[in-house]
Amino acid sequence: MGIGWKVHGDGGTPPPGEVVAPDERLSWPRTAGIGAQHVVAMFGATFVFPLVMGLDPNLAVMMSGVATILFLLIVQGRVPSYLGTSASFVGGVFAIRAGADTAQSDARVTGAILVAGGVLAACGVLIHLLGPRLIHRVFPPVVTGAVVMLIGFGLAFVVADTYWPQDHWVALTTMAFVFLAMVVFRGFVGRVAVLVGLVFGYALSWVLDRVAGPVTSVLPGQNLRDAAGRACAPEGPYCVATAFPHDRVSFDGVRQADWFGLPHMHAPDVKLSAVLLVLPAVIALIAENTGHVKAVGEMTRTDLDPLIGRAVFADGVGTMVATSVGGSPTTTYAENIGVMAATRIYSTAAYYIAAVIAIAFGLCPKFGALVAATPGGVLGGVTVILYGMIGLLGAKIWIENRVDFADPVNMVPVGAGIILAIGPVAHEINDDFTLEGIAFGTIVVLAGHHLLRAISDRLGGPAAAPAGGAPASGAAPCAGPPAGTAEAAPAGGDAAP
Repeated sequence: MGIGWKVHGDGGTPPPGEVVAPDERLSWPRTAGIGAQHVVAMFGATFVFPLVMGLDPNLAVMMSGVATILFLLIVQGRVPSYLGTSASFVGGVFAIRAGADTAQSDARVTGAILVAGGVLAACGVLIHLLGPRLIHRVFPPVVTGAVVMLIGFGLAFVVADTYWPQDHWVALTTMAFVFLAMVVFRGFVGRVAVLVGLVFGYALSWVLDRVAGPVTSVLPGQNLRDAAGRACAPEGPYCVATAFPHDRVSFDGVRQADWFGLPHMHAPDVKLSAVLLVLPAVIALIAENTGHVKAVGEMTRTDLDPLIGRAVFADGVGTMVATSVGGSPTTTYAENIGVMAATRIYSTAAYYIAAVIAIAFGLCPKFGALVAATPGGVLGGVTVILYGMIGLLGAKIWIENRVDFADPVNMVPVGAGIILAIGPVAHEINDDFTLEGIAFGTIVVLAGHHLLRAISDRLGGPAAAPAGGAPASGAAPCAGPPAGTAEAAPAGGDAAP
């Protein structure tokens, strides 16, 4: 079942350029350090997106740990991944909540997402039975690279709109510190530069609170005001968060939180009208899982394509289990791909440790509150690096497969989809349903490429790419094997700039 790891080398920090494979581990203290870095990488989005959707963030964090363990068992420990809260359902959730009271809409939201998780799991079974050739036809390298890129770059708005403005100088300083830590420190410290950068930024923010005093900025969900400047609730078009002086680091939540306790749970309520609003997110989740598996295959120099069906199925199961008790939908996490790209440590042992820590977060609200107190400026400085590295992994897939962007079939839908994701651009289908951001961009890239390819072939254009992962039609012949094979990526799978 993928439990049991051989020690890489002597268990110490591997030399530069060396890779720690999924079935390997470093010494347990070092592995725990990598696991902690994965927790920190996933924690911000896994905690914030449930808040945005009106769900319990502590339960979401706890169930993300449970879902991650299920995922690792289902893929037999061969695909290192953390399953955090998916953002693809946010638009559908907003639509479900319109006009319903909180208790009723909570159950309808989780019920709808539970069904979507079942559909995702069924798609995973279908992909597994029909083989990766199905994925290669649907997701040729030009599309896969685009999906990986827009998953990373499509999160840019989170940095620009939420984290960075909270304290732009701390964000800039933290980013610069991580830059230096990745290059200056050659040993284990360099491998966990993201975690070290977070600790540095946290400490810097605490010191600045005492030396320079509070910072004035907007915190999501706080100091809500209407157009006349009066306090209001809840947050919405006519009631928005406004800037106010506040400490960068606040331990109020830590002091108020209990040491031990179960988060609030509730049973789902399945309504067909609500299910229809979230089903389109399944397309984005299939693309995200496919992109994740291919990105990990690139970095580990391993052909993981036969496991795509298992990964999709496992994500569907994770979402079903999480939402069955009132938790949030799950997906393979882009943030943790960035950590692996930075550290070149792909050990699934670190992910098991991260999952256990996440479960402990759910059972220890005080510990979770401590991590949740990480200043937004610090998260801005770190996530801008992680999201950028994810996006560049998509470019790496294009380079390895020599995708020809002189062909408009490749260039036009990919360029449009990435811009839609980065925007993020929202497209209202009707009053109850809106496509936006990563989900919208994914659909445009996928549907646009195949539509233009079919038209081009009918008009006598280049032949379509053969199944099996060869470069998309319109790409130059690839001198090497396709992305995801052992020879496709250079040693170490270095995706860092």
